[in-house]
Parts: sequence; C-alpha cells; structure tokens
Amino acid sequence: MDGSAQPRLAERLARLRALDARLLTAAQLPAPRSRAAARAEPGADSARLAQALGGTVLGSAIGRVVSVEREVEMPFDPRTLLGLPFPIDVTRPLVMLDTETTGLGTGAGTLVFLIGLATWQGSRLLVRQLWLTDQPDEPALLDALEAVLPADGWLVTYNGRAFDWPLIATRYRLHRREPPTPAGHLDLLPVARQLWRHRLPDARLASVEAGIAGVRRSSDLPGALVPERYLAFLRNGDPRPLVAVGEHNRQDVVSLGRLLVVLTEVLGRPEGRAAAHLGDLVALGRLFRRAGRTSEALACLDAALGRTADGPAGGSRETAHRQVHEAAIERARLLRRLGRRAEAVEAWLAIAAEGGRSAIVAWIAVAKELEHSARDPAGALAATQRAEELLSRRRALGLFFPEAERDLPRRRARLLRRLARLPRPRMRLAT
Repeated sequence: MDGSAQPRLAERLARLRALDARLLTAAQLPAPRSRAAARAEPGADSARLAQALGGTVLGSAIGRVVSVEREVEMPFDPRTLLGLPFPIDVTRPLVMLDTETTGLGTGAGTLVFLIGLATWQGSRLLVRQLWLTDQPDEPALLDALEAVLPADGWLVTYNGRAFDWPLIATRYRLHRREPPTPAGHLDLLPVARQLWRHRLPDARLASVEAGIAGVRRSSDLPGALVPERYLAFLRNGDPRPLVAVGEHNRQDVVSLGRLLVVLTEVLGRPEGRAAAHLGDLVALGRLFRRAGRTSEALACLDAALGRTADGPAGGSRETAHRQVHEAAIERARLLRRLGRRAEAVEAWLAIAAEGGRSAIVAWIAVAKELEHSARDPAGALAATQRAEELLSRRRALGLFFPEAERDLPRRRARLLRRLARLPRPRMRLAT
C-alpha cells in the first residue's frame, strides 16, 4: 500500500466508526405499537412530534401536519444575482427547497415526509419545515405546501430539478391534483459542478458548503440514516430520533441560501472577483460564454490571466499554471467568436510559444484563421507544418494526439492543392 492510500483508509475507518455510534440496534428500538393502539389516539403522534420539534400542529378536515419555523440572520440582495450567468428572475421571491424522503426513487413508492422551505424576510431567512406524521395525512401536507409556496416563487434547490421537485409533483398526481407551477428553478448542483469541481473532492452539498462557504457540520446525521428514523417513528411513535433529521434538513436549506450569498459576494461583483480563486474565474468565464454574455466572459478571463502563478489562486504552483493556461485557451476561442480575429491569432501564437500538446492545438487554430479568414494558404501551410513538427516529436516520445493525427495530413494536402491552383507570376523577357 502506498503512502497516499493509508490516510484515505484511515479517514474512511474514522467515518465508519462515527457512523456506527449513531446506529441503533433492534434491541435499542422501542417496541412497535399495535394498529389498534395507534387508531385509539388520533392526533397523538402529531402532538408528540410537534412538542419534540418545537412546532405547531396544522389540523384540517383532511389531516394533520406539523409546522416548524426558525429564522436565521442572513442579509442578501437578490439583485446581485444579475452579476452571475444564471437564468433567474430577481423580481420573483426566491424559495430554497429541500426534502427528506423514504427512499431515493421518484416513483409512487417513495414518500416525502419532510419539506423544508426558506424565503427571505428582509435581512432574515425564514425556514419552514412541514412534517408528515402518517401517510393518510399526505393531502394535508400538499395543502400546506401550496399555502406557503409563493405562486410566483423561483425555486432554489440542490439536485431538486432531477429529484425533489419531480417527486413532489408525483405525490400531487397520485392524489389526482395538479402540482404547483413555480416561476422558475435554479438547481445549484450543476452550478457547483461547473464552478468548483477543479478544487472539491465531490459535489455533495456538505463538501460544497465546507469548501466554498467555510461551513463544517458537527455531528450531522448522514442522509442514509434518515429514512430508517422516520419509518421507526411510524412503527413506535417516538419522535425523539427525528430531531436530528429536522436539523439535517434545516442545515441543508440554510446552506442553499448561504451558497447564493457567497456566489454573489465573491463572483457576482467585480470587486469580489479580484480575490476569487483563479480556477473559479476560468469556470465563470466559461459559464458567461455559454450564456451569451461574452463581454463579461472576456473580463473574467482577462482577470484570470492577470494573475501570476504564485498569486491568490489557491492550490499548488503547478495547478495555478495549468489554470492560467486554460484561461488563455478559453480567451483565444472567445476572441475568435467575437470576430476579433487578429487578437485571436496573437493569443494562439502566445499559447504556441509555451509548447506541449496545447501548442499543436494553437498552431492548428492559427492555420484555420490564416486559411479561412486571412486567405493566406501559404501562411496556413507554414502553421500546419509547425504543428506537424511538434506532433512528430511527441509521437517519438510515445505521446499520441489522435485528433491532430487525423486533421493535419488532410489539412496539409488541401493547402498544397490550393497553392498549386494559384496563378504563377509570368516572367518577362528582357528587350
């Protein structure tokens, strides 16, 4: 076993030992109640759950739901989101949403038993949690959700576009009801993958909030244990194990709001980008380009290229150099798309001067510009030959570049044919 594997193994063992301390054996679980005893106490489970969680019971003719509300001080101006390349209407109320369920499927067999929502009320984030105490009360849970969800709300979730919201919609349709239609949906999971995958071990919400927002949870309940605790509550009526489930969900919802705050403070404003992570700037430039906001994309890439390898980039010097190199390639491609072809050629030539695999890409890009834009087949052929020389050296070292191997011979043959068709200057005899 190498030295790098030993710390990883030790870390996994430590996590397993911490998890083992939170597991309950069958002997530790209270005895399940009989169905007759449960029916003899209508509403008792809701009352016990509300008391344990510090909430209130919302009763109606179709069932009971436990509602828990908490507030967190978190100033935020939604208009700052305009400085980010995300499709979001800042005039709509933002609604952070996260669910706890009995499984990971989105079919009829998976039950949503806890819905956590948060909205900004001035400088405070109001977190509401809606608890389902038993499956027959599900229509009451759906009613309660519609009552607190703004009709024009814009959802903010983490993998909610693929899991949370489709599952909620399924529960509505099972009761032959149309689900609410939010004005829009911002899923922060793909945002996290696109912006921060270069410096995070994975895209779990706990990893993102720790690496980006600096929040580290202590004694948090693992998500894998959540369904078991709710099913145990249905069997025995003991709400105490659900306190940790509620805290887990509340932290998830609050983290969604906190990530929005960090995004706007660090990447949503030019003054924040001055101290942003180098790799974040490169990734943000790509996102701006994909959103069609090319001037902002170019500004991000220029800011990244203004950094030195030992600047506030984070990570090692080698990593910083690679990220600067990525920014240079992205900038050259963007200049070409903007029609600034002369600047694009200069950018590609600067990349080619650094050598390596990217130099081959750069010389091919220069050849394309000279052939198709400058109408200079001779210059394009010279660039192609430079790329072939570099490719030959790499091939001798056992380093292969299949795309270039296919492209360059065809490009050279085409350019030679074009040059052969050009009229040759006529020689005049001396008189």
